Amino acid sequence: MDLEEYRRRARSWLEANARRSRDEDDPGADGVAAAKAFMADLYDAGYSGISWPAEWGGQGLSQAEERAFAEEAKDFTLPTYVFSIGLGMCGPTLVDLGTPGQKARHLRPLLRGEEIWCQLFSEPGAGSDVAALQTRATETEDGWVVSGQKVWTSVAQHADWGLLLTRTDVDVPKHKGLSMFVVDMHAPGVTVRPLRDMTGRAHFNEIFFDDVHIPAENLVGRVNDGWNCAVTTLLHERLSISSGVGMGGQKDNPVAFEALRHTVDTGDHLVRDQLVELYIRSRALALFNQRLAQETKAGMFPGARGSAAKLLLAELSMFQADLATSLAGPEAVAYEDDGRLAGSISLAPALSLGGGTNEIMRNIIGDRVLNLPPEPRVDKTVPFKDLKTGTRQ
Repeated sequence: MDLEEYRRRARSWLEANARRSRDEDDPGADGVAAAKAFMADLYDAGYSGISWPAEWGGQGLSQAEERAFAEEAKDFTLPTYVFSIGLGMCGPTLVDLGTPGQKARHLRPLLRGEEIWCQLFSEPGAGSDVAALQTRATETEDGWVVSGQKVWTSVAQHADWGLLLTRTDVDVPKHKGLSMFVVDMHAPGVTVRPLRDMTGRAHFNEIFFDDVHIPAENLVGRVNDGWNCAVTTLLHERLSISSGVGMGGQKDNPVAFEALRHTVDTGDHLVRDQLVELYIRSRALALFNQRLAQETKAGMFPGARGSAAKLLLAELSMFQADLATSLAGPEAVAYEDDGRLAGSISLAPALSLGGGTNEIMRNIIGDRVLNLPPEPRVDKTVPFKDLKTGTRQ
């Protein structure tokens, strides 16, 4: 099938099965069931996991088909928010690093929407410096026992599984004593508490692990090699956020365009200049993401350049929010029209924090892309147990 025919069929399926409406919020318990039903239909139609390996449940097609479907889907609202972490971060990590058993068990249900995933990295004392995490995994005869706390975890209140980063050795430097696991979010000892943010919604959660048992076969990668696994996940996270897969996704009609429906002065030259600037930034980021996706498919790992894409999106998001505020005026904070515009503006700063702060992204770019001298570090060779770090003093 040529690409134009593929595009035509995708458009026809979307017209029949998706809806043209507003941006999707956290769907709640009732909406999750509907979202799962939609994902099952999406998968059965051949439009979920388009470029994922066929042997693990994907469609086995190219990035060209992936982009074609995404372009046709721009005009529709797909209820895929609760699957964004699994599709953009956890699933790709398992494709890269998972055992055959893990891939066979988890990837197809993830793609079909039968199971929801979350990512469990950040802690109260380990955000940008995630290697300072303190959640402990202790080995037992039949697996591991985990105790600790995670925070700022998206969709955890709906999740069936999570990708968990823990500390398994305190006698080595902090980056060397980490291990990654697949964890059952319904296991005894797992407690999820939603956190309400300034948008008025519970986009994030805090999670407590109290002596949670994890089977030995749920280890991802090797023991104490969790940092390398985490780097893989973080790369996928930054690429997925910048390309619109993770954290709910981005559309080519950003929040600023929402404000256009509330103003009649679109002929103002300054407004037109700002809209052109918005289009240029959006288009440049889309082309950069397309290049990174093509390189990844060709086996060329983007590496730290994924941080550049994530930084560009965070800055674009704030530019959009500022522009939307200036266009809409008082309505930007009036919470009219169900508060969607005000909510989008309030959420914009999240992209400069989630997935690594803008400052961390600039450090990574300077160090690993531009080869500038790194910042001084005094903790790289010190055993974790000897550090005064995070919440442990």
